[in-house]
Amino acid sequence: MKLIEVNDRRTSGEFLKLPRIIYSGDPFWIPHLDNDVEAVFDPLKNPLFRSGELKRWILKDNAGNLIGRVAAFVNGLTAHTGKLSAGGMGFFECIDNREAAFALFERCSEWCRSKGMDVMDGPINFGDKERFWGLLSDGFGTPPPYLINYNPPYYRELFEQYGFANYYEQYIYSIEAGIALPPIVEKKFERLTQTQGYHFEHMKLANLEKYTGDFMTIYNQAWSDAHQNFHPLGKDQALEIFARMKSVIDEELIVFAYHHGKPVAFFVGIPELNQILRYVDGKMDLKGKLKFLYHRWRGKCRVIYGMVFGIIPGYQNRGLESGLIMSIKQIVSKNNFYDSMLITWIGDFNPKMIKIVEHIGAKRIFTLVTYRKPLQQGIVFERHPVIGH
Repeated sequence: MKLIEVNDRRTSGEFLKLPRIIYSGDPFWIPHLDNDVEAVFDPLKNPLFRSGELKRWILKDNAGNLIGRVAAFVNGLTAHTGKLSAGGMGFFECIDNREAAFALFERCSEWCRSKGMDVMDGPINFGDKERFWGLLSDGFGTPPPYLINYNPPYYRELFEQYGFANYYEQYIYSIEAGIALPPIVEKKFERLTQTQGYHFEHMKLANLEKYTGDFMTIYNQAWSDAHQNFHPLGKDQALEIFARMKSVIDEELIVFAYHHGKPVAFFVGIPELNQILRYVDGKMDLKGKLKFLYHRWRGKCRVIYGMVFGIIPGYQNRGLESGLIMSIKQIVSKNNFYDSMLITWIGDFNPKMIKIVEHIGAKRIFTLVTYRKPLQQGIVFERHPVIGH
């Protein structure tokens, strides 16, 4: 076997090609867009390169056949801000072969260790948490949503045999559009808006800079409380997030909550694009764009993909979750277009949010695991702390 660093157009192409080999014949696999994947590795598009580092490799067998790939990275802004220095690995794909998988894992471990890291998390993204994050461990009989990792069941055994341990799980829930919400949800919404000074409004692209600023304010306060090694979003990074989504944004699926004019919570949803992207084979060239437009015109996107939501500390547990849900529910009921909604990225370290979404009738359909591997002697593995404990 031979590990080859990805450093030119040919090896970059092989890096993108490898999943098509692994998932050949899998009826549930939907390839990520090549452009989305390559943007992670482009210093001109990924602001984390300003302070971080990344390497990626492909693996070939003795006959020259592609059999694996992986990337390792260090985010210089966050790697040393917690109790432990954490590197990352991701974009792992490999044939069902322990020797091959361990060769990829070991190269990542060596590289992260050389950068002074105490632990290595994976599979994660060198970028936003809502994409390319975690190892699928439950939900194999369903096509994955947009930007959500998908993998064969045998990956889990490879990770755990190498010494990765379950750092935390993240869940994806589905709720049907026609489901009746508990009466208490509507009562909370009415109380918030009629007597407590809250209002909810949908994003307007004509005022994108305002909403981007509100998103950044809420996100930085909400997520710093929930995640170790968190670094705040800058204005440019927040603008980049919405710029990437601009072509697919449905303004009515993005809701902000304000208390006496102060931004305190948000829900960001988009149409579930994999219902269309399954037809383009990961390529948004001219042919892919025409296919995308055709299937969108046919109304294939009938699921809402809830990408991310947040509530700043001090406003949690006041019923704002109910208000955000009611705002989306009203839109769904009004236009009668969307059939269901996915609620994504709820960590097992957030039991209060799990209780809320299950109370409104949402059903868990996917579980992904973020693993952690100690790299230095004497490092004791600990699971991600539970919020509020």
